[in-house]
Amino acid sequence: MKVATCKIQGITPYSQSAPILTEKKNKEAAKEFEKRIWRERMHVNDDGNVFIPMMAFKHVMSDVAMYLSEKIEGKGNNTWTKHFTAGVLPMGDADLGVKADTIKGEWIFCSSDGKPGGRSKVWKCFPVVPKWECEIQYHIADDIIYEEVFTRYLRQAGALIGIGRWRPRNGGLYGRFKVLTVYWQED
Repeated sequence: MKVATCKIQGITPYSQSAPILTEKKNKEAAKEFEKRIWRERMHVNDDGNVFIPMMAFKHVMSDVAMYLSEKIEGKGNNTWTKHFTAGVLPMGDADLGVKADTIKGEWIFCSSDGKPGGRSKVWKCFPVVPKWECEIQYHIADDIIYEEVFTRYLRQAGALIGIGRWRPRNGGLYGRFKVLTVYWQED
């Protein structure tokens, strides 16, 4: 097994959209409800810091492999997709070191059901982290994946796929990042 410890830095703001569990109060107006609960859209750890869930880092690597669809040299028509999907595993959430109570919200007039082009629009507020960086550790369980291809795919993931709400993969601008370092270890 190989371990890649990666330091990344956001080059665009990062926004989250975790599901809201709080229920609307009786006769509470939609906008008042939104003002009261928008911070629930953040992922916050026990220290009060915003974090990026590890599954975001899992999906960004699978998505970039699918997006690039590059064939593996010497393996016929096989691509990297299945190897990144099954063989690249993030090993924990990424703490941004940013206190949740310092985050400001961004009001968006958007589809009420969360699907682009929806028929009814409502105002919703989403948390936005303007500047961010973090460290994420990946275990690479698939022996076919080597340092150069992993690092290149992580760089492409930051440029083309992104993480969080309104990322490039979904037609947005947020969640893009650059790779500062990758420390590669082999067992």
